[in-house]
Amino acid sequence: MIRTLLHHPFFSRTSLAVFLALCMIAGFMCNRVVLSVSMILFGLNALRGVSPRQWLQQRWWLLGLVWVAIYALSWFWSDDKTFWNDRVQTKMPFLLLPLAFGLLPAFSQEQLRRYTAGLCLLLLGGIVYSLSFMLNDPAAYVEGYRQSHILRTPAHGDHIRFSMTVAAAVAWCLYMAPKLGSRLRKGLLYVCITIFIVYLHVLAAKTGLIAFYLLMACWALYQFRSRKSRKALLVLLLVVGAWMLAIRYVPTLRYRIDYSLYSLEQLQKGNISGDYSDIGRLVSYKLAMGLIREHPLTGVGAGDILSAMSAAYDRLYPDIPQAQRLVPHNQFLAIAVATGLISLAFFCWWLCAPLARLRRDRESFFFLTTWLMLLVVLMTDASLEVQFGVFVYLFFLLWQRQVSLHAAPDALAGA
Repeated sequence: MIRTLLHHPFFSRTSLAVFLALCMIAGFMCNRVVLSVSMILFGLNALRGVSPRQWLQQRWWLLGLVWVAIYALSWFWSDDKTFWNDRVQTKMPFLLLPLAFGLLPAFSQEQLRRYTAGLCLLLLGGIVYSLSFMLNDPAAYVEGYRQSHILRTPAHGDHIRFSMTVAAAVAWCLYMAPKLGSRLRKGLLYVCITIFIVYLHVLAAKTGLIAFYLLMACWALYQFRSRKSRKALLVLLLVVGAWMLAIRYVPTLRYRIDYSLYSLEQLQKGNISGDYSDIGRLVSYKLAMGLIREHPLTGVGAGDILSAMSAAYDRLYPDIPQAQRLVPHNQFLAIAVATGLISLAFFCWWLCAPLARLRRDRESFFFLTTWLMLLVVLMTDASLEVQFGVFVYLFFLLWQRQVSLHAAPDALAGA
């Protein structure tokens, strides 16, 4: 009976992969333990029945192991072993997820439709949860945006990663829209896309918004290259119109912009303070560059990045309170500070390596666009230093890459 059950279509590697992928997203939104367990099961499912010899054929995965190994080796020059352990543990998905996605067979169109439906339902539930806080006291939440207090979100309030997830979901839904078949499915999907876009503007998290507008710019360019100038013009008009309406009628976005402009004004006046998030980022960049110059090859050690940054604050900005002192809010700087420029070089190599396999087709376009969108979060935050950041980056990049690699090569075509 067990053998018969295991031969059921649900227990195929790809069907289980879709189910566990949705479990990972649910865990990301609600429970860290569910996320970790689902990630491990996803990897074990992808590797079952696969010879270890095939692992060594995954060159991109092997390249990723190099810069993660340098992180691990920094144990020898890290004083804070506890913090080193935390930094290295967050990198564990790099040992599993790229290999797992690389060894999975192609998903069927029906499986991709199920994944899309599940993704939309989970995110719609998360958006309802987030907006429920504003509905309880809208005036207070809107007023909080004047001081950069962001609406509560799923993922334990991690609005950066959640907004990035919603933006990445918009890209995926645009990719899937022509593949849904019936008009009803397409209509429902476009309703979901609209809700996601509206929510991104209400939440007004800068990372998610920048990623979304980058997606729209790429989408318009794609339409021009596909010789569909009318569609490209329509996309541009919709984007400009949506932005103007949002600024006028979405107070959270308007206050968020005002706060950013006020922070820039304070910076121009020489007010270097941790009270303003944007200025705090710039301060962290300056301190990180100083530490890189002091330790260019090995860095300060993955375990000592926090203490080294704190010491730099003590030297240059002692008035900034401890609670407002940041690690470098840029993944490239964080890697260079922690493990040096050699590790950064391997990371950049790993980051860009998948681009060598791009083709002139629709799948490659959406993979490249997703790659660019996720690059935004690496430039504005040290996302790969936290569990949720690692998951969001790897999951959406690898999912789109897996679909792209298994797609039949064809000419550049519009949606």
